[in-house]
Amino acid sequence: MTAKHYALVGDIGGTNARFALVEQGSVQPRAIEILPCGEYNNLEDAVRDYLARVGLSEVDQACLAVASPVRGTRVRMTNNHWRFDTEDIRKEFGWAAFKVINDFTAMALGVPHVAEDKLVHVCGGPGDRRRPRLVMGPGTGLGVSGLVPIQQGWAPLMTEGGHVDFAPTDEAEMAVLRILKARFGRVSVERILCGQGLLNLYQAHAEIQGVAAPLDGPEKITSAALDNTDALARHTLRHFCELLGRVAGNGVLTLGSTGGVYLCGGILPRILDFFLESPFCSGFEDKGRMRPLLEFTPVYVVTEPYTGLLGAAEALGNPEV
Repeated sequence: MTAKHYALVGDIGGTNARFALVEQGSVQPRAIEILPCGEYNNLEDAVRDYLARVGLSEVDQACLAVASPVRGTRVRMTNNHWRFDTEDIRKEFGWAAFKVINDFTAMALGVPHVAEDKLVHVCGGPGDRRRPRLVMGPGTGLGVSGLVPIQQGWAPLMTEGGHVDFAPTDEAEMAVLRILKARFGRVSVERILCGQGLLNLYQAHAEIQGVAAPLDGPEKITSAALDNTDALARHTLRHFCELLGRVAGNGVLTLGSTGGVYLCGGILPRILDFFLESPFCSGFEDKGRMRPLLEFTPVYVVTEPYTGLLGAAEALGNPEV
């Protein structure tokens, strides 16, 4: 195993850094290791440790997906202490090329490489594979990206679609908006459709119903909803899924993404059975005269845990990134 045959790819979040090797011309990650970011002073130490673990002294090039905005050469991780300059890192390791991309851009680029058995069909018809695809997912925030077909492959869209306005559709949602507006001022869909957003929605529904909201974290709400031990938690999680459907449907109308909707992130695979029975599809398709377009568009939950690594590998040879 020689350095020139491999590139380093990584998917770095607030808590963990996932590293892997890919052979030239391939996007399939090998020798995957998950390293806790808190155990390393900086990116350089983590990379050195990974390479030592897999028995390589060097690689030729690298691409890392990071949970952070990417502008220029300076990268400041959003949810951990790592800071680095891309050109300094490239020179230090002697890489011929070093790309750093946003983690949700990597998620989007990885989607076309996800195996069929890692895609769970939620609703919708055959779609049109020649059209754009919408890639989104609730997690720490609400990531939204897209893929536009080009002559050979895909060009990813780098968006902040999670920060569009929350648009209520009935009196209950108007009440949710009033409550969250009093707390936050402007209310984006990310204020509801992410981990912390689930807690915000739960607390708002408690206030609307005039009941206590004893659960104080998204994991507790999800667990109580799945176990059917808390009616408010179950009601909230169903509403969360419905709202995600509405936002996904809006994205399809905006992007023209009848190529499909791909729902990524850590939350949905953990609640998959609940999600499949939720009002997601009714929210997704409820677009009046445009309903046939949404019914035509397929929606999938992506259960591949290393989609970001697939995307980082794709980005190595993708000139659009």
